[in-house]
Amino acid sequence: MTGPSHFPVSVEELERQIRGGSIDTVIVAFPDMQGRPVGKRVTGKFFLEHVRSHGIEACDYLLCVDVDIDPLADYRLSNWDTGYGDMLASPDMGTLRIIPWAQSSAMVLCDLTDNTGTPISVSPREMLRRQIAKANEMGFVVKCATELEFFLFSDSFEEAFEKGYRGLSPHSSTPEDYQIYQTSREEYVIREIRNSMLLAGIPIEFSKGEAGRGQHEINITYSDALTTADNHLIFKTGVKEIASGFGRATTFMAKWSMDDVGSSCHIHTSLWDIDSDRPLMGDESALGGLSPTGQMFLAGQLAGARDLAWCFAPYVNSYRRYVPGSWAPTAVVWGDDNRTCGFRLVGVGPSRRVECRIPGADVNPYIALAANIASGLWGIEHGLDLTPPYTKNAYEDTTLDRIPSNIADSIALFESSELAREVFGEEVHYHLLNTARKEWDKFNSHVSDWELSRNFERI
Repeated sequence: MTGPSHFPVSVEELERQIRGGSIDTVIVAFPDMQGRPVGKRVTGKFFLEHVRSHGIEACDYLLCVDVDIDPLADYRLSNWDTGYGDMLASPDMGTLRIIPWAQSSAMVLCDLTDNTGTPISVSPREMLRRQIAKANEMGFVVKCATELEFFLFSDSFEEAFEKGYRGLSPHSSTPEDYQIYQTSREEYVIREIRNSMLLAGIPIEFSKGEAGRGQHEINITYSDALTTADNHLIFKTGVKEIASGFGRATTFMAKWSMDDVGSSCHIHTSLWDIDSDRPLMGDESALGGLSPTGQMFLAGQLAGARDLAWCFAPYVNSYRRYVPGSWAPTAVVWGDDNRTCGFRLVGVGPSRRVECRIPGADVNPYIALAANIASGLWGIEHGLDLTPPYTKNAYEDTTLDRIPSNIADSIALFESSELAREVFGEEVHYHLLNTARKEWDKFNSHVSDWELSRNFERI
């Protein structure tokens, strides 16, 4: 896959390609609560004549369903009593791009409003926009990156389904962290992902093998928070679609097997001056090499880590990843380039930044970034002091605060959190809390294979 980048694409260029026949479809999408793109495929001509200026209608239940697209009870936005009406998805034309792995297709992401034109506060893109706006009001631009890991399998998605997702074959039979030879055998897929993403305007820096069998990480250059979340959304879907084209399956589960390491989504954040575009985090003479603003920003993220843990670990499976000595953190503490800590400081001087190691690859990037930014700004607003760095093995210190080890504890912390209510607002807090509760309820309505094999005969 070679050629010039297809991002950004002007409306005029899109119109030229549609009139010329090289583009016939525009994917008009927005993120759902799981961080997946949902929407419609629109014919090129109809997009030009109607959708680019008027948007599309979509059922508001899309923000009130689970992974299985089952409508869930107790939401205020949308329920059977409200009749499950429509919301308007309006294209953000700054996100328009050609998608090289989708035949003759472009894509644009949307913002959601109700029938009065009011932004829907509980839509993930709006959640993040509100935190970005707050940072701007405080004089900051937040620049971010998300590091996504995933597993590649020799099986196709269809084969994985037929097997019940058991007995799958990771594409590599051995761990391949930084290994060139092992990853060479998967390069036919990974190279296509790197180059296709570049054509779609997603600035890939590099790929590398990770610590699991068939596990990979592909890094995207940092950007402003909304662009980072949008890139994450498109990248994650694109990886699945490109791999599927080769007859291969991928997964972004936080922990697909207890026999392998988990897949993370480390989040990097830094503050920049809104007027001068000057980085504000670094001060090599101060604690942690951080400026006073940077220290408060990190202190806020530490203060919010347990209360907002569900935003970083939204599924029952997410908590399987938090295993001591597994590269996934278990302690809410920060260290200078210390990978045993939940927060790790990296970069020098102008590139000094916070790496939050808590999220898994299953996160909704808009919600995770919103939580990360919100807690950091909360720390600045409240003038929090930063504790000294942790310099030892944080897995072994029983005196340290811990990341919740299960979703039930995480939900309880989020529910009772004044910080969460303050930074998100009551409506968003309620919506996220209901989403979390329904996921836990759904899990508890099933008997697992482990329960059957362990208990059927022996108790």
